[in-house]
Amino acid sequence: MTARMGRPQKRVLSALAVAASWSLVVVGVAQPAAAADVRSKQWYLKAMQAEEMWKVTTGEGIKLAVIDTGVNASTPSLQGQTLKGFDATGVEGDENDDYSGHGTTMAELIAGTGKGGGIKGLAPGAKIIPMRIGDSAFQKKHSSNVHDWADAIRAAADSDAKIISMSFSSPYSTEQEREAAKYAESKGKLFFAAVGNDGQGRNRDAYPAAYRQVVGIAAADKQGKVAESSQNGNTVDIAAPGKTLPRWCDNSFQSYCDGDGGTSSATAIASASAALVWSAHPDWTANQVLNVLFDTAGRDWEKGTLSKYLGHGLIRPAMNILKGKGDPGDPDISPLTEERTGGSPASAAPSSAASAPASQQPAQNGQADKADETVAAGDSEAASDDGAPLGLIVGGIAGVAVLGGVVFAVVRRRGAA
Repeated sequence: MTARMGRPQKRVLSALAVAASWSLVVVGVAQPAAAADVRSKQWYLKAMQAEEMWKVTTGEGIKLAVIDTGVNASTPSLQGQTLKGFDATGVEGDENDDYSGHGTTMAELIAGTGKGGGIKGLAPGAKIIPMRIGDSAFQKKHSSNVHDWADAIRAAADSDAKIISMSFSSPYSTEQEREAAKYAESKGKLFFAAVGNDGQGRNRDAYPAAYRQVVGIAAADKQGKVAESSQNGNTVDIAAPGKTLPRWCDNSFQSYCDGDGGTSSATAIASASAALVWSAHPDWTANQVLNVLFDTAGRDWEKGTLSKYLGHGLIRPAMNILKGKGDPGDPDISPLTEERTGGSPASAAPSSAASAPASQQPAQNGQADKADETVAAGDSEAASDDGAPLGLIVGGIAGVAVLGGVVFAVVRRRGAA
C-alpha cells in the first residue's frame, strides 16, 4: 500500500460548535421498498430544493462517467439516459451488464427520470456514460483486468464526460491509478470519489479519493450529521446525503431496498450537484464549479477551513442555482491543490499552509475531533425573512449547539502524489 500524501490547503478548523440540519426529517422503513414508493424515500430531494432547482436547470448538456459495476440502461428510470461507455473488466459482458445493481443505483441517483416509480436523479437532464470495473467479489470470481480501475479512469478522461463519479474505494494505491487521476485532471474533468465506509473500523485512507486531484466525498444523514460509517481524515473534501437511501436490491432489478447508501450514494449526489451547477454555467471550468460547491457548502466554521468529517461542509447547489451565490475564482487554479491545471504556463503562488513544514503543525485534539464527528442538528423550524426554513441546504444556519466552546486547528496537507 502506498502511503497517502497530504493536500496543500488552508488551516483546518474542527470546532466544537458544528453544523445545522438539512431541515427535513423523514423516518425510513427497514424493509424492501416497492418501486411505487421509492420517491418518498428520497428525503434529500426536498431538503436540497430539487423541485425549485429543476425550474432553472436539470443538468441538461452535462455528461457524467459513472465508474462502477456497470449500468443497466433498461430500467424505467434510465431509459434514454445512458450513452455508449466502456467495459474495463476484460470479461464477458459489457458496460450495461451490472453484476450487482450498485452501478445502476448510482446512475439513477444522478440522472434517473423517476419513470415507472423508480429513483429520481438530482440531475435528471444529465446523461450517463457507464464504465464497468470489478469489485473484490467480481475479481475473485473472474480473471479480470488487474488495471481495470486505472483503465476506466483514463477512458472516462478521454470521453465526453465533464464529471467522473466513482463510488468505489480501496485502501491500496497503484501507480497506474495515480497517473490516471492526474490525466483526468489534465483533461479538465471534475473527479468525485467515495472516501469509504469504514469509519468505525480501521478508517484507512481510501483511493482514488485520496489522490490529490480527486474530490473525496463523505456521507451525511437527514440531520446533517456525518454518517457513522463514513470515513474521516485528510481525504474528506465535502459531504452529501448518504443515509437511508433507496437502492436496487440486486442484479435482478426486481425491487428496490432501503439502505444506508453511505459514501457511494453521497458521491453520486455530489456528482449530480456539480452537474446542476455546471449546466447553469456551461462556460465554467471544473475548478470554478468545484470552487462554488466549496464556497457555498453548509458549515458554521470559518470558510476556507476544513472539518475532517465534513470537509468544507454539506453540499448545497441551490445556493448557486437559486441564489446566485458562490465565487468561481480563477478558472485555472484547482481548489484541491492550489496549483494551475489545464496546462496553463503560469504558476500559482504557494499558500502559507502549503509552505509550512510538517513539524510546525499543531497537534490534533481528540475531544474536538469527537465533537466534530457528532454534528449537532439545528432547529429545522427556524425561518428566514421570506418564511423559508433556515436549514443548512436552504441557505442558513438553523441553530448551533456549542459544546464547550473550544476549537483547534491543524494544517491539512495534500502534497505531490
